[in-house]
Amino acid sequence: MKVYYDKEVDALYIKLSNKKPDGVIEVSEGVNLDTTEDNKIVGIEILDASKKIDLKTILSYTLEIDKKKALESFV
Repeated sequence: MKVYYDKEVDALYIKLSNKKPDGVIEVSEGVNLDTTEDNKIVGIEILDASKKIDLKTILSYTLEIDKKKALESFV
């Protein structure tokens, strides 16, 4: 999964797959699902994104790991 944000147009795109989309389903105004011909969702586009979601939550991430297991894998 990759997340792209264009600040100039306030558009967020969440790429879920490397497959090429063949169609679009409008879920609500400014929220679109990119789909393949067999209706698999490969991307999500959100226009006026800063008005619809908290961008800080989607544009930042945390990685939680079990430190003990991680260290064991190096031994």
